[in-house]
Amino acid sequence: MDGPLQSEVQDKYGRVAASSQLARPAGVDAVAQAFGYTATELASIPAEANLGLSCGNPTAFATLREGEVVVDLGCGGGLDVFLAAQKVGLTGRAIGIDMTAEMLELARRNAAKVGLTNVEFHAATIDRLPLADASVDCVISNCVINLAEDKPAVFREIARVLKPGGRVAISDIALKQALPDAIRQDVLAYIGCIAGAILIGDYRTGLTAAGFTEVSIIDTGADLHAYSLVNGQSGCCSPAMTEDSACCANESALVHLGLTKLAQQYDLNAYAASMRIAATRR
Repeated sequence: MDGPLQSEVQDKYGRVAASSQLARPAGVDAVAQAFGYTATELASIPAEANLGLSCGNPTAFATLREGEVVVDLGCGGGLDVFLAAQKVGLTGRAIGIDMTAEMLELARRNAAKVGLTNVEFHAATIDRLPLADASVDCVISNCVINLAEDKPAVFREIARVLKPGGRVAISDIALKQALPDAIRQDVLAYIGCIAGAILIGDYRTGLTAAGFTEVSIIDTGADLHAYSLVNGQSGCCSPAMTEDSACCANESALVHLGLTKLAQQYDLNAYAASMRIAATRR
């Protein structure tokens, strides 16, 4: 992903990471639990690692094993990297990839808080991974591939770094039907992982073309309107308020505010869904 759209995504997520040092918006954990995380999982990691921007829990179905190497595409504050690190143990490695410097700084700071030694983080876009061919057992990702403009390139890169027989476990938004132009052209809807999503059939075709078999794409049934839990529970950045309100300084709350406003106009569940995507590299 290059150009103005990448810059806008980087800028917005950079500000989300920077604002993580402010008071966390209420409802962030409620959003994570709505998309499949348990209270126990969330309690086991630094609170700042969860930004309430997930659309699933890929570590719940990645079947990670002791000693494996797992890569998280678009690691953000490190939420899934830390959960993966617990599963692969000290003989394994959990690697986070992110293109935003502020997110990587946040992830490394969070790792230092819990003293994890089997994690590492690298700056890169997910279509150009700084990893050797056939060096990874499992690739996970959480609501990030929809942000990539060239998704076939991402799928090919995942296949390149996976060992033969390696697997993917991806939580992502995919489309049930084409989006209205008003959503598709909304930049905040893109940043919020809706406008950049592709049709379910195109997701399957893209993975198959990249060399994957046993492709499984399952609708989790999660309510996409759950993102409004941040605004609804915080009493801050409610849809009735403006983005200039003093309590809206937290960029994470602003992203949720944008999604909440979108959900007031459209039934997002009619157009898109949180998907559990699994596949095996030939």
